Amino acid sequence: MSYTHAGHIDALNQNIADLNGDINVSFEFFPPSTPTMEETLWNSVHRLKALKPKFMSVTYGANSGERDRTHDIVKSIHEQTGIAAAPHLTCIDASEDELRHIARDYWQNGIRDIVALRGDLPSPEKKPDMYAVDLVRLLKEEHDFDISVAAYPEVHPEAKSAQADLINLKRKVDAGASRAITQFFFDVESYLRFRDRCVATGIDVEIVPGILPVSNFKQASRFAKMTNVRVPQWMHKQYQGLEDDPVTRQMVGASIAIDMVRVLSREGVKDFHFYTLNRAELTYALCHTLGVRPLAAVS
Repeated sequence: MSYTHAGHIDALNQNIADLNGDINVSFEFFPPSTPTMEETLWNSVHRLKALKPKFMSVTYGANSGERDRTHDIVKSIHEQTGIAAAPHLTCIDASEDELRHIARDYWQNGIRDIVALRGDLPSPEKKPDMYAVDLVRLLKEEHDFDISVAAYPEVHPEAKSAQADLINLKRKVDAGASRAITQFFFDVESYLRFRDRCVATGIDVEIVPGILPVSNFKQASRFAKMTNVRVPQWMHKQYQGLEDDPVTRQMVGASIAIDMVRVLSREGVKDFHFYTLNRAELTYALCHTLGVRPLAAVS
């Protein structure tokens, strides 16, 4: 891997040691669809809450049933953990009045953080009535939410160009977004180049890297194909022959992600967003590597 030259490892480790816990982390979950998955979710939430994340976000599906589950999980996280809970909110298949009602309900229930997204189109032919920038404006009109928006180091699949994608991000920030969370990536240089381009464009909020610890390479490859994320050839080689070896896959995934966060921390990144896939083990290990420790025992 180009970014893990052996001669730099000591410097990387020293860089992390020098952070003295000056790191912000956040975690993403999705609504479970079975009782077993729900148990896994809550076990992970309660394990990771000990790390005092800045917030925990919950994804938002395209149907009303999953949306209702998101609402319920977000409120429960907030009530049970005291951690800021950030629901994903999309403007696809929802009217402006419905979105305002949802925003007011969240605010009344103590929810102050929202991840504002356009959402997936039900069909390529249908043009949306609203985009993420419109949703950011709507939310800010309702209340002073702390809003996160999406960013794409390797360009959104529907963007006309990398520059057009960057201009769209700036519009979301100018509308009131507090930070941008990136799509997951495996090429650290793509994130660093993107961050530089954001600065050059006048985007002055934190560009938080989205980190996906990979234990299921086939699944991650499918995600990557759908979202225009490049999977480096060295990753294919690292997971080759491990289809029936989940323990080794998890060790490989941890090693790759740890190398990524080491390099990113050396480059001045102090905010990390982890796509947990509702499992705590790898994310907890990565946060430990970053020097994020539980402040006290949490029941």
